[in-house]
Amino acid sequence: MFYIGIDIGSTASKVCIFENESIRETFVLPTGWSSVETANIIKNRLAELGIDEKNSKIVATGYGRVSVPYANKTITEITCHGKGAHYLLGEDCTVIDIGGQDTKVITVQKGNVTNFTMNDKCAAGTGRFLELMANTLGFSIEELCRKAQEGRETTISSMCTVFAESEVISLIGSGKKREDIAYGVVDSITSKVKSLCQKHSDSFSYFLSGGLSENPYIINKLSEKLSTTIKTDKLARYAGAIGAALMAKTIK
Repeated sequence: MFYIGIDIGSTASKVCIFENESIRETFVLPTGWSSVETANIIKNRLAELGIDEKNSKIVATGYGRVSVPYANKTITEITCHGKGAHYLLGEDCTVIDIGGQDTKVITVQKGNVTNFTMNDKCAAGTGRFLELMANTLGFSIEELCRKAQEGRETTISSMCTVFAESEVISLIGSGKKREDIAYGVVDSITSKVKSLCQKHSDSFSYFLSGGLSENPYIINKLSEKLSTTIKTDKLARYAGAIGAALMAKTIK
C-alpha cells in the first residue's frame, strides 16, 4: 500500500510517497498559476509510478489542498508540518516554516501540535518578501543570501512589503551597496521570525522546514537571532508532505 502526502504551496508543490513504512520517493514542482493543473500533473506522475486510488491513500495539505479532488482527505498545513517535522527530527520541537505567503511557527509535543502562530496578514517576513526584494536588487534568492554575507549592518525598517520595496529602491538610489541592502533584507525577515518565536516556549529544539531550510545563511542568521542552533534535515522542505503521508496511514 502507498501513502501519499501532497502539499500544494503557493509557490511550490511537494509530494511524499510512503510504501508501507518507508519513504519511497519525494518530488517537487512549481505550483504555477493553477493549483488544479498542478494537482493533475501530480496525479499523472503518480500514475507513471503505478500508483492509483486502488493501491493508495492520499492526503492533501497546503494552500491549494482543496484543488486535489482525488485526495481521500484534506488536512491543514499546521498539523501536517508539525507531524512531518516531528518525524524527521524524532523529538519535540518548535517548527519554523517560512512559506511563500505566510510564516508559521508550530510547537509539537509527542507528535501533536500544542501551539502555533502565523504571520499571514502581510507578506513581510515570508518567502514572497525575500523573492520580491531579490528581484528589486537584481538577484536570485540564492545570490541575495550570498551577497548578504558580504554586507554590513543595514536596517530595513518598513513593516509593509510595499513600503519596504520603496525603502530598498531609495537605498539603491542613495548609492548603498547591494550587499549591504541584501544584509538588511535577510535581517528584516529573520527578525520577524524571531518575534513570532517569542510567543512559544524556547525549551524545545527549533526545526526549520520549507524551501529555505536548504539555505545555510538563513539557518545561521536564525540561529544567531534565537541564540540556539537551528536544526533541519535534507528532507525538511517536504515536512508538510511527509506529515500528510503519515496522516494518510490513519485513513481506514
